[in-house]
Amino acid sequence: MYGQAGALRGCRTASLSLECPTVRSKDYGDDILAGDWRLPRKGQIPEIPAEPGLVAEDPGSGFCGAVVGCDKFGVTLEDRFRKRRVFPLDKSGFLIDGRPVTLVRPDAAPRAPARSASGSIAVRGLRAQVAKESRIYVEGVHDAELVEKIWGHDLRVEGVVVEYLEGVDDLPAIVEEFGPGEGRRLGVLVDHLVEGSKESRIAAQVSSPHVLITGHPFIDIWEAVKPAAVAIPAWPRVPRGVSWKEGVLTALGWGDNVGAAWKRILGSVDSFTDLEPALLGRVEELIDFVTVPDP
Repeated sequence: MYGQAGALRGCRTASLSLECPTVRSKDYGDDILAGDWRLPRKGQIPEIPAEPGLVAEDPGSGFCGAVVGCDKFGVTLEDRFRKRRVFPLDKSGFLIDGRPVTLVRPDAAPRAPARSASGSIAVRGLRAQVAKESRIYVEGVHDAELVEKIWGHDLRVEGVVVEYLEGVDDLPAIVEEFGPGEGRRLGVLVDHLVEGSKESRIAAQVSSPHVLITGHPFIDIWEAVKPAAVAIPAWPRVPRGVSWKEGVLTALGWGDNVGAAWKRILGSVDSFTDLEPALLGRVEELIDFVTVPDP
């Protein structure tokens, strides 16, 4: 960090020959040692953004350090002893590598890497690639649309396709038809996968090491969206024997259009922070499973 500092502290001298005649310079005037001889003429001093880590020296005090802050009040330098000093920016006397510069405020703070909706680092300039044989299956179209909105970028980076099943009643036959094996893994996301449920009994019928069946505890994928994101206090409790979605629409006063309600819910989701952790962990687990090569 302070590799430039040593060079800035070197002794600077000027040797003159007494036998030479006096020389006048239009640049320096009568006395070349008058004033600060290290500074060139006004207008020739480059302006350098005071980015964090930049090593500079204040020649007046001899203080040399790295930039650790810059604001409207000045630039803060920290030397190798962790001592800090603040210097005004409206002066042209800083030295970098022995050369005079004017430090100015950076145009903008350093930008953090762009993030996808899932929180991963976004890959810029992503080009489509051939899809892998491995797949992720989800129960319905709403599940698929939510996964696409949050993890779509990640899945395209990995070349993984998500398909929906319209329920898991025939899951064992669906898995057999898929034909899992080495290099051809299958991940399945199941709604309401809790102990003793119908879904858990169906999932127990599949035992292939190339298949991972996991799921969330919610009756429907709608519940995996945090109530605050949808601007409701909580997801309503629906009595047994009543269609869950219809019961929710009635309790919330959203009418009877399931498609419009889902559009409203999905539109309220911007990133992984709008989803419940119980869903986040399971989807990440499935993506890892289908993208890690077989040993």
